[in-house]
Amino acid sequence: MTATPIDPARSRSLTRWNRILAILHALQFVAMIAVGSTAARFAPFVPTVKPVLTNGKFSGIEQTQVQLFDIPLAWFIASFFLMSAIAHFAAGWPLRARYEGWLARGMNPLRWVEYAFSSTVMIVAIAYISYIKDFPALIAIAGCNVAMNLFGWSMESANEGRHDRPDWKHFIFGCVAGIAPWLGIFSLLLAYGFQSDLPAGAGIPAFVYAIVGTLFVSFNIFAITMVLQFKRVGRWRDYLAGEKTYMVLSLVAKTLLAWQVFSGTLRPGG
Repeated sequence: MTATPIDPARSRSLTRWNRILAILHALQFVAMIAVGSTAARFAPFVPTVKPVLTNGKFSGIEQTQVQLFDIPLAWFIASFFLMSAIAHFAAGWPLRARYEGWLARGMNPLRWVEYAFSSTVMIVAIAYISYIKDFPALIAIAGCNVAMNLFGWSMESANEGRHDRPDWKHFIFGCVAGIAPWLGIFSLLLAYGFQSDLPAGAGIPAFVYAIVGTLFVSFNIFAITMVLQFKRVGRWRDYLAGEKTYMVLSLVAKTLLAWQVFSGTLRPGG
């Protein structure tokens, strides 16, 4: 489909935005690596079993677990800043023409690919600090989140040129995939609090609830932005206004998550 090229003034504005955001994300990546404590670890495990031998004979199965790897949580958190910096760098420099061509057609595959990586690290980090440390569960959460973002891509692609009659199936399927990780996170937080024999003062730290709540709201604002775009409401009738909304939301959501986690568990000596 042939699309009208973006106005030169707006093209320059988008380029400036992407270059500034690339720098802001890169600076936060460097800052988190530099000041984040490496004491807190990202060390998921896989539950498994091993045979029990009694006097050299098989006598049953014992449940156990194997830790797959162990890296500083600060590095894991910082990685989504790096992913965003790379994506904005690409949009502002080497892929600028292609990026603007996509925007002129009312889509941005680069955004959804970046989100498929960066927001997946974010949701896995949230799950991990909510005590979901089972690697298969984290993989399932990651898969649902990747699917949600790729449905965002397919929603835009399938509705190219269909401004008056958008097909909402892709959006609905993305919402189904996207809500699953949150159901898992909320169920664990509720189950922990429902235990009747918890020692005094052994509740989940308040910063965890703050992070989960903040990011849940942030993730839903992304979905609301897409609805506003396809419903062509107010300023979001202009696709480029929606593009800048996504840019701001992405920076705010990543900044809030990273530095809330830092204040709760990544401060040196914390």
